[in-house]
Amino acid sequence: MTTIPEKIREAVSYIKSCCNTSPEIGIVLGSGLSNFIAEIEEEKTIPYTHIPHFPVSTVKGHSGKLIFGRIGTKNIVVMAGRLHFYEGYAAGEVAFPIRVMKLLGVHTLLISNAAGGVNPSFNVGDLMIITDHISLATVNPLIGKNEDAFGTRFPDMSEPYSKELIGKGKTIAGELNIPVKEGVYFGVTGPSFETRAEYKMIRILGGDAVGMSTIQEVIVAIHAGMQVFGISVITDLGIRAENNLITHEEVLQAAGKAAPEITALFKGLVKAI
Repeated sequence: MTTIPEKIREAVSYIKSCCNTSPEIGIVLGSGLSNFIAEIEEEKTIPYTHIPHFPVSTVKGHSGKLIFGRIGTKNIVVMAGRLHFYEGYAAGEVAFPIRVMKLLGVHTLLISNAAGGVNPSFNVGDLMIITDHISLATVNPLIGKNEDAFGTRFPDMSEPYSKELIGKGKTIAGELNIPVKEGVYFGVTGPSFETRAEYKMIRILGGDAVGMSTIQEVIVAIHAGMQVFGISVITDLGIRAENNLITHEEVLQAAGKAAPEITALFKGLVKAI
C-alpha cells in the first residue's frame, strides 16, 4: 500500500517532470478569486487530474489546476481551485497540495477565502486579514500517524498567521488605499450554511468570520514550517435579516467584486517577501 509521503513524492516527481521551476511562494485562491491568474507571467499549467494522487476540486468557482510562473522576480505556484472537507475528502487529502508545495520548495503560503461575516461591524465586500483562527468545528488533518518527514507530532499553533506578513499586508493595503479589517476566522465543515443560532455561537466564541476552508491547509503548512498570510472576503452576513437567505451564487458574485483588491494586495505581498 502506498504511504502518504510516497504519494506526495510521486506527485512532486510528476510535477517536476513537467515544469522545472522551483516556486518559493504558494498561493491558494478561494471561491470567485481567480483574477490573480491574469497577473502571472505563466510558465506551466497542470490540471489536478494529471497529477498522481492529487485530489480534484468539484466546486463551482474552483477550476482545479496548478499554475507555475512568476510575479516580478519571484517564482510562485498558484492553486486555482482548492479542496474542501465537505466534498468527501479526508482532512489530510484536503491539505495534500500544501505538502506537495512544501516539497517543491515553497516556504510562504498566501491564502484567500470567501467567508461569512459575524462581526456586526463588517459589511459585504470587506477584506479581513486573518490574525488567528478557531478550528474546534473542523477535523484536524494531522490526526493519525505523524509524518515525521514534514513536521513534529505536536506543532505549535500560537502564531498560525505570520505577524511579520500581517504587518507587510497592512502596509501594502495602506499604500494601495485598500481598506482592510482584521479578525479571527472560524472554520466549519459545511456544506450547509450556518443556522442563526450557530452564527450567534460563533460570535460569542470569538469568531469574526466563518468559512468552510483554510483551516486544514494552514495547520499542515505550519506543521511543515511554512509562513502563512490569510485573508477573507466577507461575501455575506451571518447575523442577518429574517428574509435574507444565502446562496453560493451570491457568494461568488461578492467575491468577484473584491477580486481586484485581493489581486493587488497579493501581488504586492509577493514582491515584498
